[in-house]
Amino acid sequence: MSVLTELGTIRVVPVVEIENADDAVPLARALVAGGLPVMEVTYRTSAARTAIERVAAEVPEMIVGAGTLLSPANVTDAAQAGARFGVAPGCGGGVLAAAREAGLPFVPGAVTPAEIMDCLAEGCDVVKFFPAGSYGGLGTLRSLAGPFSAAGVRFVPTGGVSPDNLADYLAHPAVLAVGGTWIAPRKDITAGKWAEITERARAAVQVVEAAA
Repeated sequence: MSVLTELGTIRVVPVVEIENADDAVPLARALVAGGLPVMEVTYRTSAARTAIERVAAEVPEMIVGAGTLLSPANVTDAAQAGARFGVAPGCGGGVLAAAREAGLPFVPGAVTPAEIMDCLAEGCDVVKFFPAGSYGGLGTLRSLAGPFSAAGVRFVPTGGVSPDNLADYLAHPAVLAVGGTWIAPRKDITAGKWAEITERARAAVQVVEAAA
């Protein structure tokens, strides 16, 4: 099973921002305990690479990915750290070529028909719809899915996804999975609130099971 297929089975990808690499393994274990064996570690902090390395080495059941990859150097760094997939908010800057070279499954960002066509031209039919809430949410996603369904495009909406609209997003057939920060917000990671993170993960899994 490919990594992106696995994401489509799990369906909820916690997007996490880790300031202290020592928090990475406890966080990964908290998510796994809640039934979500996947996490996207954003390259927004200096601890990101070390966090990915530690999770890859110590929590092998966790599908650890890297997000906010804005340059080829980011992509290469994440792949070398052990990331199993990469995510970017856009589709330019050479990130797709770098991902191909590194053999890293990749989800580029796209919010317009032109950007989606650019992704398709690069061989990507799974795209991150970000920031979903600022670009019309599920209504816009439905409109985009219409013309691109024949090409097999699947979306990973991120930004504005919450427990209140999670079920609605998951119900749309063009949605492969959703990404979100609500399960493990930065402040809770910093405070080590692992039990609370596990409970939110469990709640998300329940929504996934109900949607299925």
